Amino acid sequence: QVQLVESGGGLVQPGGSLRLSCAASGITFSLYKMRWYRQAPGKERELVAEITSTGSMTKYADSVKGRFTISRDNAKNTVYLQMNSLKAEETAVYYCKAEWKSLAYWGQGTQVTVSS
Repeated sequence: QVQLVESGGGLVQPGGSLRLSCAASGITFSLYKMRWYRQAPGKERELVAEITSTGSMTKYADSVKGRFTISRDNAKNTVYLQMNSLKAEETAVYYCKAEWKSLAYWGQGTQVTVSS
C-alpha cells in the first residue's frame, strides 16, 4: 500500500519559515521524481518545486525561486520543502507527489497558513 504523508504545515507570520516533509512508504522511493504542489482556496493546484530521483536536479516555480528549497533523503524515503520569507498569498494546502514512468501518487496535503 502506497502512502505519502505530509507534515510540517501550520500557522506562520508573513516573512516566516516552515519546513514541510513528505514521508513515502510502499514505493521504491529512490526511483521516483518528487514534486510539491499547492492549492489555495478557489484556485487551481500549482506546481511549486520538483526534484529528480537522485536529487541531482531541482526546479522551481518563478514565484518561489530564491525562497524555497526542495531536497530529499532517499535513505529516509522523505522529501522536504524549506519555505522562507513566506507571504500571505502562499496560504494553501501543500501536497507532495511521487512520479515514476506511468505511476503517480499523491499525499493528503498539509495546510500552510501565512497570517499575522
